[in-house]
Amino acid sequence: MKAHPVARRDAEPNMLDRETFGKRLRTARKEFGWTLARLAELSGVSITTISRAERGQLALGYENFAALGRALQMDMNAMFAGAGIQPAQLDGPVVTRAGKGVVYRGLSFAYEFLGTEVAGKQMSPVVGTVHARHIHGPEDFARHAGEEFAYVLSGEIDVHFDNGEVVRLARGDSLYFDSRIGHAYVSVSRQLAKIVGVTTSESSFMQSARAGDSGAARAVAPAKTKAKAKAKTTANAGSRRAAAPAPATVRRPATSRARAGAAPLARRK
Repeated sequence: MKAHPVARRDAEPNMLDRETFGKRLRTARKEFGWTLARLAELSGVSITTISRAERGQLALGYENFAALGRALQMDMNAMFAGAGIQPAQLDGPVVTRAGKGVVYRGLSFAYEFLGTEVAGKQMSPVVGTVHARHIHGPEDFARHAGEEFAYVLSGEIDVHFDNGEVVRLARGDSLYFDSRIGHAYVSVSRQLAKIVGVTTSESSFMQSARAGDSGAARAVAPAKTKAKAKAKTTANAGSRRAAAPAPATVRRPATSRARAGAAPLARRK
């Protein structure tokens, strides 16, 4: 059995500074032979933002580094892997000990990425500290493919959506939503709130379900569909029974033997 040694609780966090992150972006872009303008065109992130991020002058928010990762075909875990770690395919349980995730300080969030040793994960789990205190404008809202889950570990947050809806979450509360909708987290407690967040990649099943595909609907609720079909069949059978005419009473003619036996009795009378 493979052992997973327990790390010291007072271990130093595994920080990913802006300069190291910027070098990873630049290296990935150069491998494609792309200019800043080409990467900006493919990712939707401005040339200025990419340039400053590559030079370590600007921290990126989730929407921007997710968009750059997709354009560069760069796995999120490779983007945020610890120093000297090369993410590999999942071949067994992966343990991230307390305080040993990879920490990146974004614009309004401090992300501690978990399980970064695994490449190609369908989920990206993080422990996040929400630094934002206010919404300053539309640029504060993140949008990215997939779905998102948040669970509050401590403090309180407001989750703002770009349609004007605001959801307040306290310790122990959780929220699940379509992350294509613009959203932003704000700490409203005295101390900065801490959450567990999980984002998923966009799957073909999600796309089918959102498009109202009948196959996806059947996959979600096969029992309900079968129950409806059974009820319909039973109702139709009952209707047929109710509509069927009652069988007519058939009078059987007297046999010739009976008629022959009745005549002598009449004569005797």
